[in-house]
Amino acid sequence: MLRQLFVGASVTTCNVVIHALVTVVVIRVARAAVWRKTLHPWLGLASVMAAAALVLIVAHTLEVFVWSRAYMFVDAVSEGTDAFDFAFVNYTTLGYGDVTPVKEWRLLGPITAMNGVLLFGWSTAVLFEVLRKTIELQSWLASGRDG
Repeated sequence: MLRQLFVGASVTTCNVVIHALVTVVVIRVARAAVWRKTLHPWLGLASVMAAAALVLIVAHTLEVFVWSRAYMFVDAVSEGTDAFDFAFVNYTTLGYGDVTPVKEWRLLGPITAMNGVLLFGWSTAVLFEVLRKTIELQSWLASGRDG
């Protein structure tokens, strides 16, 4: 059990670092994008939100990939099982149940799910903050205080 917790904690830590770095990038790019002139403020808002969401989706996919490599490294999935598919099902808490880890690594599934739930919540908070700040900054710029 301790090995499972150690591996799970290590992969979770790696994914939290990835998510933290991506969050910083999303916020910096969103701030820079707001200062660009667009034909309509709503077009700028839509583009900032779409870009932020896409970058976060890429981050989640990378984090699933990290989980799949960990599963392969410790032989947590049976031969012939697609580790990436298994990691995705666990990370998103979809839980098809068609694939299960080998007995000695059963805790990795719930740990992966816990990691995914945490990072999806984090992404939701980032998207909401980008939306809020973008609207706030657009209002400030529209009021003529951009000088």
